[in-house]
Amino acid sequence: MALGFDFRQFIHLRFYNKIFKFKPAFTLAEILITLGIIGIVAALTIPTLMSSIQNRQLEVGLKNAYSTLTQALKMYEQDNGYPLTSSNVGSRKLKSILMKYIKNVKDCGWGQSDIQKSCMPNIAYAKDSQNYEFYMNYDGTDVLDEQFYSYFDDGQFVMNNGMLVLLENVSTNRYTFISVDVNGHKKKPNRLGHDLFMFQLMDDGQLLPMGAKNTYFRSITYCSDTSTNGYNGAGCTYRALYEKDFFKNLPK
Repeated sequence: MALGFDFRQFIHLRFYNKIFKFKPAFTLAEILITLGIIGIVAALTIPTLMSSIQNRQLEVGLKNAYSTLTQALKMYEQDNGYPLTSSNVGSRKLKSILMKYIKNVKDCGWGQSDIQKSCMPNIAYAKDSQNYEFYMNYDGTDVLDEQFYSYFDDGQFVMNNGMLVLLENVSTNRYTFISVDVNGHKKKPNRLGHDLFMFQLMDDGQLLPMGAKNTYFRSITYCSDTSTNGYNGAGCTYRALYEKDFFKNLPK
């Protein structure tokens, strides 16, 4: 009988051996060790990553808020032929003016005794409120007091992106402030210089970030990692807008 070579059988055997050939595998102990290392790395990096994402959102929110407010004031000037200033705005008139030029806003009242309507009532009127969200200073060591909350009780409204606008606008005070909680008052951290930022409407119609030259809270004590001032953070808006790594170095 002649000997022959079955090529198809040869291919079949080669394929079978390739598929079912035993290969080295990880032991259970090695797998558990690897998973443990992955878990440790995740625990160390995820909080930092989430904090970085949040800080970036706050930075973008601040820039958007400044742009929106500036555009509203420009539109007022175009319509009236002169700029809106701290001298000509009139007592408690700023709210209605801004709401006219910033569309789709929610009215939050004044922020004084109207706590049922106010988004952030003066603390003097809200001590018994169960859902009150306190604002704190820059390093989180002090709750802002009643005096500071008086800067929030001359009109409030929420923009369609959720930002809360708080106004200081009375004729007995020559200073006109616009404060913005860029992620809304229901979201943390609710701290000056983190998500709550102040601007000042000047006598020449400029809207300056607080902390800039000639603004009310311009002293270094109002934006410092080492300041013990209870209003620390009130002057951080200028740094937050123009200092490159400001949001990367927020106090914990």
